[in-house]
Amino acid sequence: MRIPGLLIIDRYIIRKFLGTFVLALAMILIIVVVFDISEKLDDFIEKEAPLKAIIFDYYLNFIPYFAVLFSPLFTFITVIFFTSKMAYNTEIIAILSSGLSFRRLMVPYMISATLLALASFSLSNYVIPEANEKRIAFEALYYRTPPTYHRERNIHRQVRPGIFVYVETYSNVSQIGYKFSMEKFSNEGELESKMFASYIKWDSTVNKWTAREYYIRNFTGEGEELISGREVDTTIYLTPSDFILQEDKITETMSVGELNDFIDQQRLQGASNVEEYLIELYNRFAFPFSTLILTLIGVALSTRKVKGGMGVHIGFGLFLTFSYLLFMQFSQQFAIGGAINPLLATWIPNILYGIIALALYKMAPK
Repeated sequence: MRIPGLLIIDRYIIRKFLGTFVLALAMILIIVVVFDISEKLDDFIEKEAPLKAIIFDYYLNFIPYFAVLFSPLFTFITVIFFTSKMAYNTEIIAILSSGLSFRRLMVPYMISATLLALASFSLSNYVIPEANEKRIAFEALYYRTPPTYHRERNIHRQVRPGIFVYVETYSNVSQIGYKFSMEKFSNEGELESKMFASYIKWDSTVNKWTAREYYIRNFTGEGEELISGREVDTTIYLTPSDFILQEDKITETMSVGELNDFIDQQRLQGASNVEEYLIELYNRFAFPFSTLILTLIGVALSTRKVKGGMGVHIGFGLFLTFSYLLFMQFSQQFAIGGAINPLLATWIPNILYGIIALALYKMAPK
């Protein structure tokens, strides 16, 4: 299909860009899958993983995850490879000599990079979360040892506005929380009622908590009302999974909307690691921009002929790329520690390396 406004050279570069990218990505993914199979084959055999599950539940969902994860790096290698080849075949000189400006030459590159960035964003937010859920479930069943959760102590949660829950200890094995209390406050901040129980136990048949040896103090305008008993079903707006420390990978299985809701819930419950979830959310938007930035760096570097040929371009470019990706992780750790704002932490690498990309673009041969 011919896109209006595009020149023959535009279509030529877009085909080169996307074709080389798909080929390079496919080759690397084949190698990654082969190495992954050799590493995990013994576990698959030992746990008797069905071949159908290995192919469709694991590797079919493994491929898009790693493709998006390393897409900026593959984008950069693609740009360096075919642009350097064009430069050493004097194609770039011929294009610029024909009257096409360097700025106009960037158009097909940025169109291609934008398509890849949009694909990365769409996959990361709407396809990969569901794929990750299946992949992680497969790993837990046939590869990794299911996590063992320890007894948690002194759990405080705000489960609803004005409703606070406390459990001194909770056992995930028995699904029992000891020395339970729940407080309800009015909109004015006055205590309306407080419930105490020796322990609460999850009843999976009715999906409710049963409080044992309980008493409730209700504070009214007329005084205080005391209710006690041996056993009562109660709703505390929590499930057993809410008492368990969340796995690091849980956010990988959520879409943007689900992740937003999850963060709101964690904030309401007073979770201490909300910054980690915010970084995951902001990174969903910031990460695709690395494709555009690395494309600009790649073009600016590879259009110049230097001694040492393509190897020098690739070497210097890989140094910038890996330092870029490393800086992303480095800045995020500062946000997790509370040193800087999570939104700023995810965008600082893009801003810094965007400036570097523009500087290299200014120095590129015109």
